[in-house]
Amino acid sequence: MISTKGRYALRVMIDLAEHQNGSPIPLKDIAERQSISKKYLEIIVKELVNGKMLSGISGKHGGYRLTRKPEEYSVGEIIELMEGSLAPVACLAKDAAACPRAAECETLPFWIEFDNMVNDFLYSKKLSDLAGA
Repeated sequence: MISTKGRYALRVMIDLAEHQNGSPIPLKDIAERQSISKKYLEIIVKELVNGKMLSGISGKHGGYRLTRKPEEYSVGEIIELMEGSLAPVACLAKDAAACPRAAECETLPFWIEFDNMVNDFLYSKKLSDLAGA
């Protein structure tokens, strides 16, 4: 399940894609448009800045802007930055240790197929697909 933080991060990114005009967009404007607490958004945008998805400018005319064009962001990378691994089972997580039961695990092919479907879907959708939708 995608947490509130992941869903709100996606909304922030869509908002920035829809309102980009070259100038940084103040967080208070995003908070008002999205009906999300500015304090909660501060936590989210900090992670997006640390993940190099946004750049932030402080000061009176400060705010946030995308670091790339909307079509260069996949929904999967945004969600994964906020949520961590999206693997449905621990043995499929990126840095998981080899499972000693993998050779005889009857469910592993199912989980691999499911994981591939989710990743293919999320990584095929671009921020630009959602912006203005």
